[in-house]
Amino acid sequence: MAERTPILPLYPNRGLSLVGGEGAYLIARDGSRYLDLMSNYGASLLGQAHPAVTAALRGQLGGLVTLHGSFGNDLRLRASMALLRRLPLPSAELCWLNSGTEAIEAALKFAIQASGRRRFIACTGGYHGKTLGALAVTHAGKYRALFDGLLLPVDHVPFGVAASVEAAITTETAAVIVEPIQGEGGVQVPPDGYLGELREICTARDVLLIVDEIQTGCGRTGTFTVSEREGIEPDILCLGKGLAGGVPIGVAAVGATVAERVTRGIHTSTFGGNPLAAAGVLATLSILTPELLARVERLGAEWRESLTALGVEVRGRGLMVGVVLPGRQDQLLKELQLERVLAIPAGEDVIRFLPPLIVGEAELERGTEALRASLRKRE
Repeated sequence: MAERTPILPLYPNRGLSLVGGEGAYLIARDGSRYLDLMSNYGASLLGQAHPAVTAALRGQLGGLVTLHGSFGNDLRLRASMALLRRLPLPSAELCWLNSGTEAIEAALKFAIQASGRRRFIACTGGYHGKTLGALAVTHAGKYRALFDGLLLPVDHVPFGVAASVEAAITTETAAVIVEPIQGEGGVQVPPDGYLGELREICTARDVLLIVDEIQTGCGRTGTFTVSEREGIEPDILCLGKGLAGGVPIGVAAVGATVAERVTRGIHTSTFGGNPLAAAGVLATLSILTPELLARVERLGAEWRESLTALGVEVRGRGLMVGVVLPGRQDQLLKELQLERVLAIPAGEDVIRFLPPLIVGEAELERGTEALRASLRKRE
C-alpha cells in the first residue's frame, strides 16, 4: 500500500522523489541523477545550486529576508532599476509579487482601473494561471468550468490571428492579453509580426496590451523578452518563473500611461519584492549576459534541428521547445523518465522541454538520444 501523505493530490504523481540537484541534474532519494530538461516548469532558470545565485541568497539570509512594501529598501530598488534596464518599457513602474499568476492578477486589475472597462480579449490555447482573474483569461475548459459564474467577461479568439483580435474589440474591452509563444497550449509560435500587429490594433482602438512573458521572458527564447525581439512596448508586461533564480517571484511592469492611473492600495502583496527575492533577481540578471542569451538562441536552434531529424514535428524558439507526439505524450514522458530524462507535457499531444539556460551541448544530445530510444520502444 502506498504511503499516505498529508498533501492534497492536486498534481499527477510522477513516482519519483527528488532531494537535491546540481547544474542541469536533479538527484533522487536513491542517489540516481536525472537530466533536468524541464527546470521546474521554467522556474529553475539557471539550474540547481548555481554558485552566484546560491551565494547571493545565502548572504541575504544573514540580513533582511522580508520587508513590507511600505518601507524602502536599497536592494529592492537596485533590483528594480536593474530589471527596468532589461525591459522594453523605459518609463515603467514595477509591482513586485510572488508568482506569475499574481502578476497577471495585478495586470488585469490595473487594466480595469486605467481603462474604466471590464472586458478582456485572450487567446484560445492560452494559459495565464488558475487564480480567479488569471483563470478568466486562461482558455482551457477543464480549469474554468466549475468557476464560470465567478469569472471576468472574456472573449477568446484564435491565437496568432491579429484580425480576430481586432474583430472582437468593443467599447467594453479593457485590454488584450497574449503570450508571445504559448507554453501550456503546446509551444505554439505565432507568425512573425503578430505582436507588432496587436500593438498597432490596440493603440488604434484605445485598448491596452498585456504581454504575458512569464514563460518566454528572462532569456528563455534567446532575448530577454520576446517583446524586445519584436520591437514592441506593451502597456503591461508580466514576468515570473526563474527571474529570482528559483525563489518565488512575479512582477508586473506597468507603462507610464497606465501607472499614472493606478491608485494606492488597489493591489498589494506582503512578500512582494522582499529582499531575499531581490537578491536572487540581481544575481540572475548579472548572469543573463548578452553572450549567454546568444548561446541560448544558438543551442536552441541546433537542438530543434537535431530533434526534427528524429522524424517528429518540433516547435519553439531558444530553449523553449515542444515535440508533437499525438496520442503518445503520457507514455513517452514515462519512457523518458525511465531513461532518467525529465520533461513535461504541453497541451494534449506535446512534450515540452524547458532546459536550464546553463545546459550543455552534450546534455541536449543526451536528451535527443533518450527521445530516440523512447520512440523506438513505441514502434
